[in-house]
Amino acid sequence: GKECAYTVFNPDGIAKCGIEEAFNQGATAWRKPVSCHLYPVRVKEYSSLTAVNYHKWQLCDPACELGEQLQVPVFRFVRDALIRKFGEQWYAELEEAARDHRTLS
Repeated sequence: GKECAYTVFNPDGIAKCGIEEAFNQGATAWRKPVSCHLYPVRVKEYSSLTAVNYHKWQLCDPACELGEQLQVPVFRFVRDALIRKFGEQWYAELEEAARDHRTLS
């Protein structure tokens, strides 16, 4: 029920990943695991498909509210992680599906 053990807070109280911060600052060449990079997206493998779902958690509410204000959907927020996991082509197809969905809505 708490944040990750590697969570660090900046002076404004915003939670960040300590591993990611160290990577971004060049203190380590090791990136955090892709499962962490994807969060709040979770991937579950089934025999016939791979499910990619948003995991709603109260801790992420401020980020989700900002995403709504900026009109940045979760899949774009985790773009780099999705590309890291599934590749550029997969992500391009996701963007196309999102465009098609907006057109139909």
